Amino acid sequence: MTIATNQLKTEIIYPISDGEPMAESDPARDYLIYGVETLDIYFADQPDVYVSGNLFIYYTQGIPSAVVAPDVFVVFGVEKKKRLTYKVWQEGGKLPSFVLEITSATTRENDERDKPLKYASLGIQEYFQYDPTGDYLDQQLKGRTLVNGVYQDLPMQMLEGGEQSIQSHILQLNLGLVNGELRFFEQTNGRRKLLSHKETEQARQQVTAELQQSEQARQQTEVKLQQSEQARQQAVFKLLALGLDQEQVAAALGFTMDEVEQL
Repeated sequence: MTIATNQLKTEIIYPISDGEPMAESDPARDYLIYGVETLDIYFADQPDVYVSGNLFIYYTQGIPSAVVAPDVFVVFGVEKKKRLTYKVWQEGGKLPSFVLEITSATTRENDERDKPLKYASLGIQEYFQYDPTGDYLDQQLKGRTLVNGVYQDLPMQMLEGGEQSIQSHILQLNLGLVNGELRFFEQTNGRRKLLSHKETEQARQQVTAELQQSEQARQQTEVKLQQSEQARQQAVFKLLALGLDQEQVAAALGFTMDEVEQL
């Protein structure tokens, strides 16, 4: 009995998950979601920019162990679509140009030592780290850019109000700290903060509430004006009923003759 060669081949499996939770803490999860959502919104109208996070990136065909899973990453020049995993050989060889890792107690050593070496070897241009609690990095926010195959630190800028910011040349955005919280800012629009879906909805609700309050105040003012007008009319009628003529009524109430005649 002859067995075809392709029948002897074992299918290579590329897992979509390692069974571990997305993040070990609420802060790590929250900033992972914030990073993916805000960048996805920012690049929403660019069909060749793919934003994702905590997704397996397989970079060598046939070797499932050749994998990384950045917390947040951006790839330019590929189709914007949903993926279970990202296989570089199916994406024209395109790798992320920007990576952000949310550093915690269990990821500190890997984020500081192993991942920079791996990402540099893959040619990932920018590598950022953020420590939500400020306990694990010498700087709560760090950014590096690849120069001749080696990462060099991007400078931290001190802005008005004491805010810290690092420019991402790849994203054309600033990554900044506001009271210790990571935020993305546009560089060319007065440092407008990028919002997540949750923050956008909260802002919408706040504006809606303010508009409702303004309308209620307008209606209350209108009611008071109507009541005032009615009171003026009643005052004129009472004085006329007492036998005063229009000139006397005007003088008594401080009205003009035109106002008395109109009432």
